[in-house]
Amino acid sequence: MKAVHFGAGNIGRGFIGLLLHNAGYEVCFVDVNEALVSELQAKRQYAVKIANEQGDTYLVDHVTAIDGKDVGLVAEMIAEADIVTTAVGVSVLKHIAAAVAKGIELRLASGKAALPIIACENALGGSTILKQFVYEHLSADVQKDADLHIAFPDAAVDRIVPLQQHEDPLQVTVEPFYEWTVERSPLLASQVEIAGVHYVDDLEPYIERKLFTVNTGHCVAAYHGYLKGYATIQEAMKDSEILAKVVGALQESGAALVQMYQFDEKEHALYIDQILERFINPYLVDEVARIGRSPIRKLSPKDRLVRPALLAYQYGIPVTELTAAMAAALHFNNADDPEAAELQASIKEHGLHYTLTKYTGLEAQHPLHKQAAEQYRAQESVLQAAARGAGSL
Repeated sequence: MKAVHFGAGNIGRGFIGLLLHNAGYEVCFVDVNEALVSELQAKRQYAVKIANEQGDTYLVDHVTAIDGKDVGLVAEMIAEADIVTTAVGVSVLKHIAAAVAKGIELRLASGKAALPIIACENALGGSTILKQFVYEHLSADVQKDADLHIAFPDAAVDRIVPLQQHEDPLQVTVEPFYEWTVERSPLLASQVEIAGVHYVDDLEPYIERKLFTVNTGHCVAAYHGYLKGYATIQEAMKDSEILAKVVGALQESGAALVQMYQFDEKEHALYIDQILERFINPYLVDEVARIGRSPIRKLSPKDRLVRPALLAYQYGIPVTELTAAMAAALHFNNADDPEAAELQASIKEHGLHYTLTKYTGLEAQHPLHKQAAEQYRAQESVLQAAARGAGSL
């Protein structure tokens, strides 16, 4: 069996590539990083180390890679594949759409079996987003044919894969836990389901449970950790005040999820405990800068802070820590992050309330907007006091 996977980065190799390999697929990675592609072509294998006490290591072999800029070759590989997956980031999906479309055209012309194309991204409806971009490159007739033979099942993925450096550039370290949930598709009913993948009929509850627990908790730790000057999530989670804020935010989002999807309250509490244990894994080092990056995306109305806060508010659940995290995100000023720079420029030029509304969608009179603004000012006072104290030393 053959798999084409877009994105040969740490997540692609350490998560999706590993699972596809374990399920019996020969994996062809597609990437625009020429050095990475060359390494994979030369070695045709790499090691995945599990961040646990034993340091378990797995060999992923029978792999290769091709240059994503070679659209013709990428299309040929897709035409012959049994599955296509991505782990490139939602913003990159539009850039791979033309190659995917070309591959679909070749595949449909050859009359091969139905093909699943799964975007494994941290977003709601990643595969649906990719499909929309791909269909922009297909004629109406080809779109109709694709509807009968090409499936774009949405997925929820969860595995912490931090930034890392190894002597071997292909080696990657990942946490022991993983979850890859895929919605079932009628087009794929005859295909064997992939070992290690959890298939469900209704994906949305699982996507939002993951986004509003794992991703929410992670960025709460990151933004409050940044305010206190911590470099890693593990350091931040050792701070009792930050731990309390993460727990509080997950209780708020969790209460909303239980109301929205009728999750079992006790089971969801156990799920939260499991997530917290993952954040403090001593065998992982995850940087605050990595988790906090792209604050504009993370402050958007349907993402990990604003949406669960609005859901909780609508259900009459008190919201304090989610808005505090929104406020902390507005302080995130990583010089290497263009979105952080844009936020700071907006606050400086247009003021806090304009910026809050622009990026969160919360109007100035909304109670959550007012609360986040008050918390921002309180955090600002603490930062200023700390700066004065450091200056007097």
